[in-house]
Amino acid sequence: LNQWVQRCLTGFAAGVMVAASVWSLLIPALEQSEGMGKLSFVPAAVGFWAGVLFLLLLDHIIPHLHQQTDKAEGPKSRLQKTTMLILAVTLHNIPEGMAVGVVYAGYVQITLMGALALSLGIAIQNFPEGAIISMPLRSEGMGKTKAFIGGVLSGIVEPIGAVITILAAGLIVPALPYLLSFAAGAMLYVVVEELIPEMSAGEHSNIGTIFFAVGFTLMMILDVALG
Repeated sequence: LNQWVQRCLTGFAAGVMVAASVWSLLIPALEQSEGMGKLSFVPAAVGFWAGVLFLLLLDHIIPHLHQQTDKAEGPKSRLQKTTMLILAVTLHNIPEGMAVGVVYAGYVQITLMGALALSLGIAIQNFPEGAIISMPLRSEGMGKTKAFIGGVLSGIVEPIGAVITILAAGLIVPALPYLLSFAAGAMLYVVVEELIPEMSAGEHSNIGTIFFAVGFTLMMILDVALG
């Protein structure tokens, strides 16, 4: 992909991930901790920092695993960037699936139609998330089928998370605010560390910013209208 297209896609991915972090993860984490009163921010803050520090640790481990073979890319190989992007989106899908599991387990009072609407909303918002996994894989030279499967696999953890929650709801429900905000921290780390510098590099960096706004707006609309 040429630089202009890559900048558009990177900006779009960053916008989607920031909006998902806020509306899909941090706001639900705060809402689920409302019983703590003025301390309701604690699970979200603790989980968020745990996510950031976890990705920071991986950021130091992954270059050694890859042995920094791509000298042209500097200390961070393209492989590392793609790996971190996949990991962040996959991590975010696990608690999102758990949130659906909480609804179906009966811990949140909601009608069957309401539960189906929630599931449908999350399914639709997974389209752009799958795309931001498949597109970088394809741009690294991976075949179309393998890139598509990579996007699908990042989302397959969602129903797994839902089933585990239904089976072990009593244990998982109290920890859900921490899990949601952990995923938010991981996603925002990748956005700030990897995507924003890439979308702002070189000429016409404003196109990356415009597509960031497009991705953010699209994800916000999907989360609020369908979530």
